[in-house]
Amino acid sequence: MQGVFDYWEFLAGIGLFLWGMSQVEQGLKGLAGNSFKDLLHRYTNKPWKGIVAGTLVTAILQSSSLVTLMVLAFLGGGMIHLRNALGVVLGANMGTTFTAWIVATFGFKLSVADFAFPFLAIGVMTYLFTNSRPFLKYVGIFLLGFGLLFLGLDYMKVSIDTYAAAVDLSTFGEYGRWRFLLLGILITAMIQSSSAMIVIVLSAINAGLIGTDHALAMIIGANIGTTFTLVLGAVGGTADKKRLALANFMFNGIVGVLCFFWIDELILLSIRVFQLTDPLFELVLLNSLINGLMILGFYPFLLPLEAWLKRRFRSDIPKGKSQFVKNISTEIPSVALIALRKEMDGVLQNTLKLVWKIVHKHKGPRKDASVWRKITFQPKDLLLDYQQLKNLEEELFEFALRLQAENLRAEEANRLSDLSQTLRFLVVGAKEFKDIVHNLKEMEDATEPFVAEVLADLQEEVKDFLTVFEEYQALAETDTPTLQAVEEKLKATYSEKIHSLYSQLRTKKTDVPVSTLANVIQQVFSGLGLIWKGIGSMQKEVPEETAEVR
Repeated sequence: MQGVFDYWEFLAGIGLFLWGMSQVEQGLKGLAGNSFKDLLHRYTNKPWKGIVAGTLVTAILQSSSLVTLMVLAFLGGGMIHLRNALGVVLGANMGTTFTAWIVATFGFKLSVADFAFPFLAIGVMTYLFTNSRPFLKYVGIFLLGFGLLFLGLDYMKVSIDTYAAAVDLSTFGEYGRWRFLLLGILITAMIQSSSAMIVIVLSAINAGLIGTDHALAMIIGANIGTTFTLVLGAVGGTADKKRLALANFMFNGIVGVLCFFWIDELILLSIRVFQLTDPLFELVLLNSLINGLMILGFYPFLLPLEAWLKRRFRSDIPKGKSQFVKNISTEIPSVALIALRKEMDGVLQNTLKLVWKIVHKHKGPRKDASVWRKITFQPKDLLLDYQQLKNLEEELFEFALRLQAENLRAEEANRLSDLSQTLRFLVVGAKEFKDIVHNLKEMEDATEPFVAEVLADLQEEVKDFLTVFEEYQALAETDTPTLQAVEEKLKATYSEKIHSLYSQLRTKKTDVPVSTLANVIQQVFSGLGLIWKGIGSMQKEVPEETAEVR
C-alpha cells in the first residue's frame, strides 16, 4: 500500500544482508581459514604490520569479530604482544570500511537483484551437488553468501526508495545531529554489524531522506556501536579480552566524539581536497578517513597504552598453573594446539628439573630419625614440585578435552592425541623417579663402597641423558633415526647396568637389598624412556594442509 513503509521487506533485507555476510565469512574460512590465521600470526611482530594485516584480513573476511577472536587467541597463547594486537584491532576497524566501498560502487549503480541472481544460482547448485568435495562446497557457500548480501541490499534499497515519504528521518534534524549519532549507536548495537548499518545509511542518503552531515553522524554512531559486540563478549571474559574491548571502545569512542564536533570541516575537506560530488562516495570516503585518523592518532601511543592496559583487570587474569592455555578458548583449534604445544615445553622443563633434583639434590632425614621415617622418606619440596606437575597435568588435560569437543580436522585431532600422549609420558616418567626417592636415600646412606659406586654411576648416566634430552629439545629435531637411536641406547644401557650389577655382586658386598638396587636401576631407565617418548610425541609435526578444509 502506497505511503506505508514496508517494515517486513526492510527487515528481511537486513536479515538477508547479515546472513549473506556470515556465509561469505564461512566460505572464506573454509577456503583459506588457516592462511588468514598464518598471515595474522606471522605478520604481527610489529604494531604497523598488525595494522596492515588486520586491515587486509578484515577487508577479505568482512568480520572484525572473527579477526578479533583470532587476535585474542594469539594474545592469550603468548604468540603476539598486546601492542601488536592493538594494531590489528586498529586495522580491523579500517578493514570493515571495504564493504561500504563495494556497496557504494556497485549496489546503487547496477540492478542489484539481477547482479545477485547469478551468484545465488551458481552458489546453491555448487553447494548442493558438490557437497562431498570440500573445496567446491565452500566456493558454493561463498557465492551464495555474496548473492544474499546483494539481494538483501536490494530489499533495503527498494523499501526505502518506494516508501520514502513514509519514513522521514529528517524530522530528527530539528533535535540536532546528536540524535542521529545515538540512532547509529543503538541500531548498530542491536544488529551487531556496522557494515549493515552503513548500508542502511547509504540507502537513506541515496533516497534523499537525510543529508550528508546527518548520515556521517550515524556512521560515527555505527563505529561506536560496533564496539559493543566486543564489550559484551568481554563480560566475564579474561583480562586480555577486557583490555582489547576497552582499547577498541577508546579508539572508536574518542575519535568518534572528536569527529562528531568536526563534521562540517570533514565534509568541507572531502569537497575541496577530493572534489567529490556523489554523496555515496563522499560518505564512504569520510568513513575511511575517520578510521585513518584513528590509526594515525593512536599508533604513536600504542606502547604506553599497552603498559596502561596491562595494569587494568589484573583480578580477571585466569587462575591456573598453565602459562598460555588458561588465557584462550578452544574456538580456534589450530591456535589452541600451538598454545598447548608451548605448554609442553614448560612441562618438559619442570619434569627434567624434578628428575635432576631427585637424583642429585635430595636431602635425607636426620641421622637420629626413626627407621620408618628413613624408609618412607619423601622431601616436602620434591613432593610439592611433583604435585604442582600433577595439577598442571590436570589443567592441561581438561583443556584438551574441551578442545576435543570442537570440530577438529583429522590432522588437528592427531596432533591433539600426540600432545596428550606427551603430557602423560612426561608425568608418568616423573612419577617413576618420585617413587624411588627413599631408595636413593637408602643407597646414599649405605656403608658399602659398591653401593656408592652404583649410585654415582646412575647419577652420571642420568646427567648424560638429561643433557641429550635438553639438546634435542633445543634443536627441535624430528629425525626419526635419532629418536630411535636414543631409545635403543636407553634399552642397551639398562641391560648393561643390570648385567653389571649381578656380575659384580659375585665379588662385592652390599648392605642394600639387591632387589632395591635392581628396582632403582629399572625405574630410572623406565622414567628416562617415558620422558624420551614424550619428547618424541611432542616433536611430531602437523602434516601439511590437504585439499580437505574445514
